[in-house]
Amino acid sequence: MRGNIQERPPAHPRRRPRRRVLLVAGALLALQLGSLISPAYACGCGAMVPGAQSRMSVDHETSVIDWDGRTEQLVMRFTVASDATQAAWIMPVPGRATVELADDALFDELETAIAPEHRKRYYFWPRDNDWPFGSDDVDGAAAPPPGEAAGVGVVGRERLGDFDVARLTATDPDALRGWLEQNGFRLPDGLSADLDPYVEQHWEYVAVRLAPREKGAVLQGTLDPLRLRFASDRLVYPMRLSRRAGNAQSLSLFVLAAHRMEPRGSIGGDEPVVTYAGKVAPRGALGRLTGGRERFLTALEQDFPRPQRIDGDHELRAADEDTPFRRVVYGNQLLTVAGVPVWLLTVGGAAALLGTAALWRVRSRQRGSVPLPAG
Repeated sequence: MRGNIQERPPAHPRRRPRRRVLLVAGALLALQLGSLISPAYACGCGAMVPGAQSRMSVDHETSVIDWDGRTEQLVMRFTVASDATQAAWIMPVPGRATVELADDALFDELETAIAPEHRKRYYFWPRDNDWPFGSDDVDGAAAPPPGEAAGVGVVGRERLGDFDVARLTATDPDALRGWLEQNGFRLPDGLSADLDPYVEQHWEYVAVRLAPREKGAVLQGTLDPLRLRFASDRLVYPMRLSRRAGNAQSLSLFVLAAHRMEPRGSIGGDEPVVTYAGKVAPRGALGRLTGGRERFLTALEQDFPRPQRIDGDHELRAADEDTPFRRVVYGNQLLTVAGVPVWLLTVGGAAALLGTAALWRVRSRQRGSVPLPAG
C-alpha cells in the first residue's frame, strides 16, 4: 500500500536520450562561449593579456633579482599554458627601464647553487625493503619538506627574439588601455584599478608583445627569459597585478644582494619559505649579471592559493644576520659492518652467548650430580 504518494509517469523512452544530449550540448556551448568572452590572464609578476578568443595562464614563474642598493635587475622566466598566438605582458617599474633577453644558463647555475646537501642516516633494525622482509635496496628518503596612444609615451621599442618590447610612460591607466587596444588587446576588467597605485607613484610600464616569429605558432611552454634594469633605492618585486589571476600561483624567487634578504610580509599568500641562503661565486652567467661582484643569495618559494588576496608588492629588506642555510636530504641506510647487518651480528652474538651460558649451566648441573666414591 503506497498511501497518498503519487508516482510521476515514466518519460517517453525516446525523449530521455534526446533530453540528455541537449543538456550536454548546452553545457559544452556555455563553456565554449565562456572561454571566448572571458579570456583568462595570470602572471605572478605583471599582467599577461592574451589576444581575443584565447586563453592563457602562467602557472609558475621563476625570477631573479639582483640589487646593489641603487640599481635593480629583474630576470623573469615564465612557463605558459595557452592556445594564444600572441599576448601582451604589462610590467610596472619604479623607473626608466632597459629590456633585453637574458641568459637562460643563469637559472641552471642558481639551481645548482641551491641544491640540497645529501647525507646518509643509518638505522639499526631492518625495514620493509631489508632482509628478511624484502630486497637489500637502500631506502632513499624524500627531500623535506606593443603603436602609441594619447597619454602614453613610447620611450623605446625593440625586437628581442619572439618579443616586441615597448617601454612606456603613462599618466593614467586609460592611456595604457588605449595603447593596448591599438595593438589588438583589451585591458581586463578590474586591472585599471590595480594600476592606480603605480600611476600615483609615477611609475612607468614595460609593455611586451609576445608573438612567435613562426607563423601559426602558439605561446606554450617555457619562454625565453627577459632582463629588466632600472634605478631603485629599495628592493621591490611588483606583484599587485597578479591579484587578477584566475588560478593559483607559485613563485620561485632568487634574490642577489649584499646581505641575506627577507620579505616584509606575505602580501596575501602563504608564508615565504627560504630554501637557500649563502654567498655565491660570481662565475658564468651569474657573474655577468652581477658584474663580477660577489653576492649573498637568498632563495625563496611562495604559493598564492587565492591570488585575489594579494594586497601589494613584495618589498625585501636585509635580515638581522647573514645566517647561511642549505636544505639537507637524508638517504636512510641500514647499518652494516663488512656488508653484514649490525642487527644480525648483535642478535646472533646475543644468541650465541645465551646458548653458551645455557650449555655451561647444563654441564655444571651434570658435574654436580656425579655421586661421590664410597669410602
